[in-house]
Amino acid sequence: MAKDSPQRTAARRGLSQGTALSRAAEFGHEAMVKLLIETGQVELESRDDFGYTPFAHAAKGGHVAVVKLLLETGQVDLESRDDIGCTPFAHAASGGHEAVVELLLETGQVDLESRDNFDSTPLSHAAGGGHEAVVKLLLDTGAVDLESKDEQGYTPFTHAAGDGHEAVVKLLLQTGQVDVNASSYYGFTPLTEAAEHGHEMVVKLLLETGQVNVNKKSLSGTALSLAAESGHEAIVKLILETGQVDFDEHGDQNTILF
Repeated sequence: MAKDSPQRTAARRGLSQGTALSRAAEFGHEAMVKLLIETGQVELESRDDFGYTPFAHAAKGGHVAVVKLLLETGQVDLESRDDIGCTPFAHAASGGHEAVVELLLETGQVDLESRDNFDSTPLSHAAGGGHEAVVKLLLDTGAVDLESKDEQGYTPFTHAAGDGHEAVVKLLLQTGQVDVNASSYYGFTPLTEAAEHGHEMVVKLLLETGQVNVNKKSLSGTALSLAAESGHEAIVKLILETGQVDFDEHGDQNTILF
């Protein structure tokens, strides 16, 4: 059997083509990173095929000891961006790496509202990933925009609701600063997203606010029509029990109960 080239093997395994320092940082090898730094001959800001620096790799992997080592050099760019515009801080938030996020916040040198190429912020990444502890850290700064929208018009709250992250939804609701009817550029709301994907407890939380418009239409229909189409009977019942359903409302092509 023919052997793959080293490059093809690396691509298949999802590995980066980085320097020794980059690879050591990526896999969290603290002693190796320390050894390489002490040579004084490594490029701390080298970039691999994906635009990641060693520091970005360490933050993305949640390797707090390696992150500390690199920070102590005083020579790493905390705001370096990879090929999709993500900063090390955004990667740490996206991965739910609480200790790394906390460490980077303590530097006072990270942009809490940095946006990647898809207009997603660290808060959006953390909320969409269901990382409650990281979301709390970001909220505690008092410096994040809860209503920031990504390129599709989704807020952090909509991402949390649509992915069924009940604890994050609760946390964001407790701020009293989220728009429970926030609409994406195609009309999708936290309720339509949660209803379509079958997240019953999130739907219940949203309805309990008493502020949700159950008749709001997305490009694909209302929360009720989407839940019905997807076969989520419990959610259909919850929405019907509000007594607020307008059966004349419909999506672009479909009546509410088909």
